[in-house]
Amino acid sequence: MSSFSASKHLLVFFFLLGSALPCQAEGPFQATGLKVGEVTSSTAIIWTRLTLRPERNAADLPMVEIRYATNTGDRRKRAVEKIIYPSNVTASDIRDAAPGTAGEVRVLYRPGGQDRWQQTDWEQVDPKEDFTHQFPLKKLTANTTYDLRVETRRSQNDEAGPPLEGSFQTAPEANSPARVVFTVSTGQAYNDRDDEQGYDIYPSMLALQPHFFVHTGDIVYYDRLAKTEALAHYHWQRTYSLPTNVLFHRQVSSYFIKDDHDSWVNDCWPSMQTKYMHELTFVRGLEIFRHQVPMGRSTYRTRRWGQDLQIWMVEGRDFRSANTDPDGPDKTIWGTRQKEWFKRTVRQSDATFKVLISPTPVVGPDRDNKNDNHANKGFTHEGNELREFIAHQEDMVVVCGDRHWQYMSIDPRTGTREYSCGPASDKHAGGWQQDDYRKEYHRYLNVTGGFLSATVERTEGIPSLTFRYHDSDGTVNFTDALHPR
Repeated sequence: MSSFSASKHLLVFFFLLGSALPCQAEGPFQATGLKVGEVTSSTAIIWTRLTLRPERNAADLPMVEIRYATNTGDRRKRAVEKIIYPSNVTASDIRDAAPGTAGEVRVLYRPGGQDRWQQTDWEQVDPKEDFTHQFPLKKLTANTTYDLRVETRRSQNDEAGPPLEGSFQTAPEANSPARVVFTVSTGQAYNDRDDEQGYDIYPSMLALQPHFFVHTGDIVYYDRLAKTEALAHYHWQRTYSLPTNVLFHRQVSSYFIKDDHDSWVNDCWPSMQTKYMHELTFVRGLEIFRHQVPMGRSTYRTRRWGQDLQIWMVEGRDFRSANTDPDGPDKTIWGTRQKEWFKRTVRQSDATFKVLISPTPVVGPDRDNKNDNHANKGFTHEGNELREFIAHQEDMVVVCGDRHWQYMSIDPRTGTREYSCGPASDKHAGGWQQDDYRKEYHRYLNVTGGFLSATVERTEGIPSLTFRYHDSDGTVNFTDALHPR
């Protein structure tokens, strides 16, 4: 057994051991773990969820079937004829689901090594939001590791369920030249996971001890099964009850960005019409995303991590024009308000390195048959605008998701650098030919699964930003180190 496989199985062992201690049989439980999100130097949001049982449903249980009224090559034109459940089965009973339950939850937190816990009030989870509740934490200390403990109970008079413990680290102050490590991923298709435990990238990323993680979207894939609200929630349940995912998110804070597949359907926009998604609407898809991840007021935001790093995470679905509209100055992916915010906050920043993290490519290259991002012909006008702006900023680069292959490219016209993190597993890699290396763009190309890591640090007082492309097992395949201009 390789050292990676051994460490992965050891992590899973401790996950299973931890889920059994101390096991009050009455519950409620936390089979879908916890998530820490939107961390700043003084705040964080803790996402919680109560489940009926300590583990997800077995993998050999029945599954729902979707039948379509028409059989056309374009999925978006196929109307759902019937959703077929086996007898006496609901979305809570199908394989790999982790059905929720009513009850109360609270969060205890403290700086690591201290004895005294601070605690939130007990709060009821919301059945309309898949039995979740989010706790905003304030007045935290910068650049500090916090211990977490999530406690549950059915009601005030009932015995507590098994607690869940975790940790996270707050961001350094803006004037602190701190070392910061973060990782980035995309394309987490459930059927393309590495094995029954989940995805190999998660223990690989944990080994780097990242300060935070960014998921650039396509976290779940609604398209084929999520025809109802219950089935949309099911996608999140089965993904975030995987042992690799539970373990990782208990120890690393995250920023979540949505893209098309976890908003609604492939290449979607707000005014798009389709019968393919049946009861699940575009608007409801956006609402469910906010229920399933820790999210603040806005889905576009900027976060500062010390003197040398600031990141911008943008929204690519809520405000966009129809992909089918003719290109021009009025066609947009970001929308006017978000674009003005982005330019204003970038100009105001004094961070050494500025990183735009986008759910979709800005530079590319991308396939000629695509028409959904700034690297495509259909959004040339806004793409040129953004590439020109980024190129004129000191030490600003782009990190993107969405594409099912890893690449590092430089726009031949403006010099804008882009790092595509690639998909979460080898099974999900594809869409580009390995030998299609375009010298005018590419500095690195690899049709593989894995993740991107970035390290900001100072050597003899000189800051650097180093990007590394990893295989799923953590092996580094390409490194690009940047220094201030």
